[in-house]
Amino acid sequence: MWSYGLAAAAFCAFALRMTLGWRGGLRAALLASVTVASALWAAGELALALWPNTATWVTSNSVDTVRYALWFAFLYCLAGRRGANAARGSAGIVSVPWWLIGSVALGLVTGIAPQDGEALGVFGDRAGMIAFAVRVGLSVVGLVLVERLFRGTAAHARWAVKPLCLGLAALFGFDLLFYSDAMLFGRHDPNLWAARGAAHALVIPFLAVAAARNPAWTIEMHLSRGAVMRSTALLVSGLFLLAVAAAGYFVRFVGGEFGKVLQIEFLFAALLLFALAAFSGSFRSKLKVFVSKHFFSYRYDHREEWLRLTRTLSADRSPQGIQQRSINALADLVESPAGALWLRDGDQSFRPAARWNMSVVTSVEPADGSLGKFLERTNWVIDLTEYAASPERYPGLSVPQWLLSLPGAWLVVPLPSPTGLVGFVVLVTARASIKMDWEVLDLLKTAGSQAASYLGQIQATEALLEVRKFDAFNRMSAFVVHDLKNLVAQLSLLLRNAERHRNNPEFQRDMLLTVVNVVERMNKLMLQLRTGATPVENPRSVNLERIIRSVCVAKSEQDTSIEVDPTPGISAMGHADQLEHVIGHLVQNALDATSGRGKVVVRSRRENDAAVIEVTDSGVGMTSEFIRDRLFRPFQTTKETGMGVGVYESSQYVTGLGGQILIDSTPDVGTRVRVVLPLGHDAAAPNVEPKEAA
Repeated sequence: MWSYGLAAAAFCAFALRMTLGWRGGLRAALLASVTVASALWAAGELALALWPNTATWVTSNSVDTVRYALWFAFLYCLAGRRGANAARGSAGIVSVPWWLIGSVALGLVTGIAPQDGEALGVFGDRAGMIAFAVRVGLSVVGLVLVERLFRGTAAHARWAVKPLCLGLAALFGFDLLFYSDAMLFGRHDPNLWAARGAAHALVIPFLAVAAARNPAWTIEMHLSRGAVMRSTALLVSGLFLLAVAAAGYFVRFVGGEFGKVLQIEFLFAALLLFALAAFSGSFRSKLKVFVSKHFFSYRYDHREEWLRLTRTLSADRSPQGIQQRSINALADLVESPAGALWLRDGDQSFRPAARWNMSVVTSVEPADGSLGKFLERTNWVIDLTEYAASPERYPGLSVPQWLLSLPGAWLVVPLPSPTGLVGFVVLVTARASIKMDWEVLDLLKTAGSQAASYLGQIQATEALLEVRKFDAFNRMSAFVVHDLKNLVAQLSLLLRNAERHRNNPEFQRDMLLTVVNVVERMNKLMLQLRTGATPVENPRSVNLERIIRSVCVAKSEQDTSIEVDPTPGISAMGHADQLEHVIGHLVQNALDATSGRGKVVVRSRRENDAAVIEVTDSGVGMTSEFIRDRLFRPFQTTKETGMGVGVYESSQYVTGLGGQILIDSTPDVGTRVRVVLPLGHDAAAPNVEPKEAA
């Protein structure tokens, strides 16, 4: 009873899957109809077992005959499509022979044969024997149609119908055995009848595989490769355990008094063998290849392979990680257990960059060698086994000797990019035998391009980081040169004044103070180069009036007059030498802008909780676009001899203190620069006395 319940549920599920989203077509309609009829037949047999009476008997036999008729129509439709007379009908059904129609009609008539006896299925009259004989005939017709379909299919196309033929041959073969036994003994065998439902249900996986291989039969059937793989593994495991059990009983039977001991030892050895196979990568690889080859139209589930490739490549973005994972990703596609990666080193050569499960490889391949040029020109995957047997299939290629002598070397996969060949991967021989057809080669080439894009991105990132390091070094050098230029200018001014004041004791004192100041500035500059661009000391309260007057005195020897108007007692948070440098740079810019024809004013005052230093000039001025887009960027200047780092450096320092530099300028009118700084804690706080220049 449970056998037919299982069959009814299985055929219902398969019929539902067949009919959902149906796209039309006679073959699809016939296959869907026969699955529905099979579900109804199994339900009828279940009803017959629960409520044995004439009505359920007639119904079950009639539905069974209809099911046979639909199977015949489907098989004849396929055979007609694949035969020489396929062009005779658009639906694929050619002229149906009379014997086929007659056998179905006879089956319908004999399906309602009267019963003889109280037990259902017992026939004592001639009509019952005829009914069994007709059923035997229907089974034979089914086998004939299966054989006709298989033989009429071209050898290269039999792969598509092989699961269907195997499944239906088993189905009709079981029915032939069932009805032959009934005709021989005059009644149904209860064991065969009980097993018939489950036997028919076992045909469903074959139908599903056949439907997946022939999309035109039905809707988009999709079988999970993982599910098929696991099911096949379970089936193989079950068959192995059954064989082991049978062999164990045989050993015990022939082993005499040691039979039981031998049986235990045999079972233990068999379980060890089973565990070895279960954990064997080679066995799993061969099983995977077998399933892909015999159950699916394509060897790979390209969606799953692409997702796995992407996950593998993106799992670790470090340079060393992505290199090894590129090898791993390509090797997994062809069940290769090891490989090595060569990357282009500039334009000179390809050097080993990473390896996976391989010994150290040191061979270097010239970029202009035969291998590199061939891979870049053709983007072909090189099968070294094929090359050794037929080198003429790779015109223009001369594989280097180091590669031919590499243990286990099998495939060379190129890593192309739009800018050229990034490198190549050498894979060793696969665990399982894999035929290198177009699908495998295309997948490897596509995966190689994807891996090349990841590797190229890593290389570009490394190059960018290197450029940024050089940029930071060059920028620091520019700042150093800028500071040295100011110190040189200070010493040059001192030397010019020395001609006139060398004998003046006061000048000599100022000269010594200036030299000491320059030495201190240079020492601090060297310290900043070692520790960073920020001052070492923490900001403290600094007297702005003293700094402003010191700067203006140092700049007063130039042609333009400087008006100094600091508010006494105002202090700001900062570093005396750095603020002196900032104010000195702004005053010098103002002097350069006036060129001896204008006026420069330096003021300081308190605004709310901030100290403001204001430098105003009547020089050439600047446009608002230059101020907005270029002034506060490094290496941007309007001076012919300027470096363009002074304002940027000053802005960075002032911003670091929590202040800001505000600029208001009009071309040919002048410029006002306001430096806003945090107010000092105490105007009378002790300060570092700025050094006065001569």
